[in-house]
Amino acid sequence: MMVSDSSAPSATLSLARRIVAGLNKLGLALRSHAWRGAAAECLTPTQGQILALLQSMPASDVRGATLSGIAEQLAVTPATASDAVAALETKGLIRKIRDGSDSRRIRLELTREGWRMAERAALWPDFLLRAVGALEPGEQAVLLRAIIKMIRVLQERGEISVSRMCVTCRFFKPYAHADPQRPHHCAFVDAPFGDPELRLDCQDQEPAPATEAALAWERFARGCSQTGTPPEAEESRPFGPAISKEGEETI
Repeated sequence: MMVSDSSAPSATLSLARRIVAGLNKLGLALRSHAWRGAAAECLTPTQGQILALLQSMPASDVRGATLSGIAEQLAVTPATASDAVAALETKGLIRKIRDGSDSRRIRLELTREGWRMAERAALWPDFLLRAVGALEPGEQAVLLRAIIKMIRVLQERGEISVSRMCVTCRFFKPYAHADPQRPHHCAFVDAPFGDPELRLDCQDQEPAPATEAALAWERFARGCSQTGTPPEAEESRPFGPAISKEGEETI
């Protein structure tokens, strides 16, 4: 039976709500496993998240390892973060140190036991690996791309903390290559890569300037190369700006 145009918006809304309902179920499962994992270690989920977060931070992330940085990244109140940090310090899992470059700044650092506990806490979400593994490789790539788009929308609205994703990095060059399997380019390592290798949290990520980030995102979301044409329609060429017949660089 043909679906009338008037019913299309309703159908789209219904699909969006079903997706949200599914994501909510996954969120409930994640919270349930986090509580079970935390209870087994005599922690709270927030304390476990703090340990895992500190473990994943690069040494150069000075601000992130502070109390305010932790609260921002976990989307909790400063009071909640402070209580959790105090408990972790009492348990000997973290310690506070003064920043060498700014004595007014207090950084949080994992102790040796804290590192061991953080490694276990980081495994709490791994029960989902089997479910993700049931998807075909192509489905996994599509899902990753969709998750990246959703995270960026939420970041733009200020509803979640900013992630160190490839798509917001100054080194990310979307659709710079004609190879449909590895169309993107990472200028940091100077190598092409594909959607399945996109990262949600890269320690080498450096935020791109606003204008540059917007242009890169437009190309990525549209699925087009830097010249504005589908990558499969382009001839293979070295990474970099296109060169016109007159010898001028073009974007």
